[in-house]
Amino acid sequence: MNANQNGKPQRLGVTMPISEAYPTKEDEESTERLRKTLMDQGLFESEEESKRREIVLGKLSTMVKEFVYVISLRRNLPESSAREAGGKIFTYGSYRLGVHGSGKHVQREDFFGELHDMLRRRPEVTELTAVPDAFTPVIKMSFSDIPIDLIFARLSLTSIPDNLSLSDDSLLRNLDDRCIRSVNGSRVTDEILRLVPNIQSFRLALRCVKLWAQRRAVYSNMMGFLGGVAWAMPWPQPVLLKPIEEGPLQVRVWNPKLYPADKAHKMPIITPAYPSMCSTHNVTDSTKAVMLSEFKDAAELVNRIMVERAPWSDLFAKDDFFSRYRHYLQVIASSDSEERHLRWSGFVESRIRHLVTKLERVENLILAHPYIKGFSKVISYKTAAEKEDAAHGIVHTSPADQSDPASDSAETQTMYTSIYYIGLCIPAREAGSTGHRKLDLFRPKEEFTEIVKSWDKYDAQINHASLLSALPPELTEGVDQKKTKRAKSGKKSAVDNRPPTKKRRGSNSQNGALQDSTESIKK
Repeated sequence: MNANQNGKPQRLGVTMPISEAYPTKEDEESTERLRKTLMDQGLFESEEESKRREIVLGKLSTMVKEFVYVISLRRNLPESSAREAGGKIFTYGSYRLGVHGSGKHVQREDFFGELHDMLRRRPEVTELTAVPDAFTPVIKMSFSDIPIDLIFARLSLTSIPDNLSLSDDSLLRNLDDRCIRSVNGSRVTDEILRLVPNIQSFRLALRCVKLWAQRRAVYSNMMGFLGGVAWAMPWPQPVLLKPIEEGPLQVRVWNPKLYPADKAHKMPIITPAYPSMCSTHNVTDSTKAVMLSEFKDAAELVNRIMVERAPWSDLFAKDDFFSRYRHYLQVIASSDSEERHLRWSGFVESRIRHLVTKLERVENLILAHPYIKGFSKVISYKTAAEKEDAAHGIVHTSPADQSDPASDSAETQTMYTSIYYIGLCIPAREAGSTGHRKLDLFRPKEEFTEIVKSWDKYDAQINHASLLSALPPELTEGVDQKKTKRAKSGKKSAVDNRPPTKKRRGSNSQNGALQDSTESIKK
């Protein structure tokens, strides 16, 4: 430990060190093997990529200053004041942590209006979408193929100097909640780096944890897992300290602030910067259970790696989500233009966790496990029947039926779809029970439909959910179905493979509401 001014040991974290022993030769060799494995996995950015990222940030910084200048003139500020108003880009998250593979007259509406339009005119910008209704409003884009999340905060300052630091708590005065959340993205990462005694060791460990989480499909704040900076806080981090005077080299563990939180929080992880917030408010009972199971499996695997010298690459094996369950719920969001689909699919994806919490209340369902991302498809169609099939995830590889005269003269049109999957864990049947059980998904689906239709930008785009007894072949390619896990429920449980009711194509007409679904389940 470090020593304070009185010469007494100073604890930097909230826990005692797990060990103060020297790292052994085996420990050092294992760390070097891990570093090489992470390099082989492409976790370290090349010098060329780093320079390109710096160029992008420089261009964005110039654009932000120009944006503030334009809005300042529009608000009738003098030319000199408009030039001095300024704006500044603060990095946060993985980039600020080093593990990345605004004046009062400028309003948030200007950010999502004028700046969004300025970005749209840039040839380097693709996949541009504004999400003003998010918990932390954001503009998402790729700038020269580098993914960027741009958030906005309006400080109570007359101008934004280039040397501004966000460490001063007084900057938060008179800010609304959305601005505080935006500013705290940078403040939290800065505070973490300030608290960590050895940043190099911290970054190596964090790269390892994040790669593992991504490979095991538990990296997504939006879907109810941990995301971004949350992974930097919950786990004990071994940190190598410099020798204290003539004493030995010491190893200690830093822990974040794991304080009690609201009872609604399933796995509270509290940020270290003021005002402290729970970074895991999206975690559900199901996603918590999935993460705890993955933590346990990973701990056992790391022990084998350390003791038996197994390769570190074993830790980063791909997830088995699409072979883990017998049945899955499929949610499809579709639109008729790429720009509208970026907004619509993003909104639907942000609400999937609400469907999960509703499914958790369904009788005969142990767990609803959402996959961390959707799968996008661009589908061409000619006839109304093909359009309907496309909206339900059915893709025709052959042209439209030539017996249909309308298909000969019909113009080929395009539909953009995003498909999301939720694995369903059904309990084993009790001994001696007979007959079928019911898995009633009607109410969760209807409530989810109402949530997405309540969006003020809802424009009758189709979204559909169906219970699948067979996944699309592209998701199960190379999967040995005989080894499929039954979601750790012990015995086999299945949804009746009989075809669903004919109500699918009549799903509430034009608004594309989710289908009725009360499925039978049998042993």
